[in-house]
Amino acid sequence: MIVNEIRSRSVLSKSKVHEYTVNPYVGCGHGCSYCYARFMKRWTGHKEAWGDFVDVKVNAPELLEHEIKRKRVGRVWVSGICDPYQPIEQKYRLTRRCLEILVRHQWPVTIQTKSPLAVRDIDLLRDSKEVEVGFTITTADEEIRKIFEPSAPPIEGRIKALAAFDSAGIKTFAMIAPLLPGAENLAVQLRGKVDYVLIDRMNYHYADHIYRRHGLEHAMSDDFLAGQTSLLATALRKEGTPVHILF
Repeated sequence: MIVNEIRSRSVLSKSKVHEYTVNPYVGCGHGCSYCYARFMKRWTGHKEAWGDFVDVKVNAPELLEHEIKRKRVGRVWVSGICDPYQPIEQKYRLTRRCLEILVRHQWPVTIQTKSPLAVRDIDLLRDSKEVEVGFTITTADEEIRKIFEPSAPPIEGRIKALAAFDSAGIKTFAMIAPLLPGAENLAVQLRGKVDYVLIDRMNYHYADHIYRRHGLEHAMSDDFLAGQTSLLATALRKEGTPVHILF
């Protein structure tokens, strides 16, 4: 992993998903094969493979403290183009420092991650009624997870983390996106741990070669995705879990 400490010019950016996004890092140590954030390499100039570099915005908290005083309050997505709790967060704690600022100023926050490291910040997040925490969980099959997300945390740890946030009274959700084979078995595992679930398909072609290499081409088809989504959504609703399908 190549780590560069950089000083950014801004950190609170407009987002198409929520009003704003905060990304304390550029790049992500999880390096998931399908990640849409790979497009960032077009502008950052990195020659390294996705997952092999992280730029650390060491001045992110200072920038955020300054920028939120100049902008209208809106929901902040932490994070849009990196996992805010990727392994390097253990050392730099930039995500926590940014969240401290957002919570103190009572800004609404949506956290999205794959890492149980987020549980570290329950003490901070339970102080705000405007925070929700979501975990991306693409499959219930650990072998499939290892194919597409070999450097990301195991599924069991993510589900246990969701349960911990739910027990702390913090709003939770699961983002089942991209929908991978084995996701249809997530309904029971998520029961009672999330307030809602989002489901989306693979929207990019970065991982096409992974499907082909492992004989999973059928899981790219519209028929497969529609059928598996229907099965999963039905199972989730039977468990009393609200579902939103995004495609």
